[in-house]
Amino acid sequence: MYSPKQILEFQQLTKQLAQENHTEKAFEIVEELRKVLHFHEYRYYILNDPLISDTEYDQLYKLLEKIEKANPELITTGSPTQRVGNSLNASFKTVRHLVPMLSLENSYNAEDLIDWDRKAREVAKKDELEYCVEPKFDGASISLIYENDQLTRGATRGNGMEGDDITTNIKQIRSIPLTAAFSLFGVQQIEIRGEMMMSKKAFKQYNDQLAEQNIAPLANPRNAASGSLRMKDPKEVGRRKLEAFLYNVSYYTKTGEPIDSERETLLQQHSGILQMLWNLGFRSPLKEMKVLKGIQAVIDYCNEFEAVRDNLPYEIDGMVIKVNDLHLQEQMGMTTHHPRWAIAYKFKARQATSKLRNVEFQVGRTGSITPVAKIDPVFISGVTVGSISLFNEDVIKEKDLKIGDTVLVERAGDVIPYIVKSLQEVRDGSETEIIFPKTCPVCDSELYKEEGEAAWRCVNIECPAQVVERMIHFVSKDAMDIKSFGEANVRKFYELALLKDIPGIYTLDFASIGKMAGFGKKSIDNLQSAIEESKHQPLNRLIFALGIRYVGETTAKVLANSINHLMDLSNFSEEKLQTLEDIGVKVAKSVHTFFQNEQNIEMLRQLEELGVEMNNKKNAVVEEGGLSGQTFLFTGTLNKLKRSEAEEMVEQHGGKLLGSVSSKLNYLVVGEDAGSKLEKAKKIHTVKIISEDDFIALLEQNVTA
Repeated sequence: MYSPKQILEFQQLTKQLAQENHTEKAFEIVEELRKVLHFHEYRYYILNDPLISDTEYDQLYKLLEKIEKANPELITTGSPTQRVGNSLNASFKTVRHLVPMLSLENSYNAEDLIDWDRKAREVAKKDELEYCVEPKFDGASISLIYENDQLTRGATRGNGMEGDDITTNIKQIRSIPLTAAFSLFGVQQIEIRGEMMMSKKAFKQYNDQLAEQNIAPLANPRNAASGSLRMKDPKEVGRRKLEAFLYNVSYYTKTGEPIDSERETLLQQHSGILQMLWNLGFRSPLKEMKVLKGIQAVIDYCNEFEAVRDNLPYEIDGMVIKVNDLHLQEQMGMTTHHPRWAIAYKFKARQATSKLRNVEFQVGRTGSITPVAKIDPVFISGVTVGSISLFNEDVIKEKDLKIGDTVLVERAGDVIPYIVKSLQEVRDGSETEIIFPKTCPVCDSELYKEEGEAAWRCVNIECPAQVVERMIHFVSKDAMDIKSFGEANVRKFYELALLKDIPGIYTLDFASIGKMAGFGKKSIDNLQSAIEESKHQPLNRLIFALGIRYVGETTAKVLANSINHLMDLSNFSEEKLQTLEDIGVKVAKSVHTFFQNEQNIEMLRQLEELGVEMNNKKNAVVEEGGLSGQTFLFTGTLNKLKRSEAEEMVEQHGGKLLGSVSSKLNYLVVGEDAGSKLEKAKKIHTVKIISEDDFIALLEQNVTA
């Protein structure tokens, strides 16, 4: 971006500005001072090659602050001093992307890439394609808009159509220019896509600082970056030393002014876009990317990059392959959820070996006993893993696991750790069998396992572990949504005998809580207010909050819509329950058993006496809408929408939710780690199996139609 001569001039100007007091000649030097600061930010945050120390930079920055304070008429939106916000963001408004932020199709091996290349060449009608290959950054996606060379908006990816306006926080990221000379390329407005990240070094430094303050460390750089984007204090965002890689231009409009042929050429290729962004002061993956012809060269480069991924200063989880010719990209087009001209190549899951030292048995809110492996802590893909769920007794038997085994550990999708297998060939005879308990590890009640199930259960409803887990579920966001409560407070209040059951949530002794460390007047007022507000939650939320086995959010709505008062369910037989939409034998039996238990009925009586709403204040059912007459079911983990949000969207637009797969189902929306519902749906030809992106596109199409 800068020639050796310009760098020398900046260095000389830096010394001159630092040595003299220029406040009296503000009008003459303020622009030069800003240029110098922008230059050194570029050297530090983009090139990672600073020419001055942090102290020297701070001196120049404070000088600019002093001049602008004395001459406020000189302040511009592009000044380095305007990055830091002066106040907290009370909320983040939703903004619409100029162009939807679509997902990429994934591939996992050379065969996938070869097949994709074949289809891409067929669509493009080419014998060979030129590709641009670059790292797939493991951070948080962002979208930036510049107008007339000024940064005007920064947003999160959100649901792909809309995201949160985080402009103030974006301005704290010093690798993102506040101004960029897009006008040199004849561009008036432009939308850029990128990834917000925290380098491995910055992540370690930040966690070290947290450790010094006895604060729990952040899990990994990706979560650290993602969580930072929506922080209310922009100054805290600045302290996290985030970086941004900008890798795509999704949209731009021209000024109409002529530009030279060299710059025009850059706008015609993806690699040229990366060069343009780099030239304008952005951290694009220009140094990491390669332009290659033919898919075999692409495969070789992906393998080469995967071999050195651990040596990079930041986390990546694969490579992105894009057709380099932008006109050809436009010609190839896209499906409803991914472009045909690009694909992500995912690296192999991270693995490591460790020692299985112990297995602990945990009790869930429905009494299920989950074995949890305790291993020697091992660092995998940015996270230290020490505990791994073994799910049930059958998994232990199938994998033939023993205490003392050397085990192969993997993070599925670089997220969920699990034990792949034990390395039986290295056993030395000191290993011991894992004995699954016959009685509850908490209350010592006998365990039972229903026919056809894998899990052993404690059926003692007063088991302390279940009591605590039920209360944690009751106050959770998707249930009664009692903000400021949370798992930690439930456990703390229970251990101190301030809370013993669900009704006790509404009779807490706040005078005693006020004497505890960390509970000031404001936090107590917030907690009291949240508890009071929860009394008026819709009936379906209360039903879900009760933690009835097999009753999820969708089934809770079905039950709520069938009654006028919660106690009406105590009069429903199993047969009558099965007449309700998508409630089968197992669910009906579980619901009936719950409402025939006198302890549960007494709990509900207490809740009603304490003011918890049990009448069904039915909202008007939307009979007409873009999804009218269509039925939906969601399975697996959604990435862009919360399950509750997606289901609400269906109902708001006239659609209907089902609780299980049947011939009555029109659409099964499949997220990650989908299970038996997906397999069952494949056998029913009338069910349309769609992705989360397909659902969003369907919603968009029907709502705007």
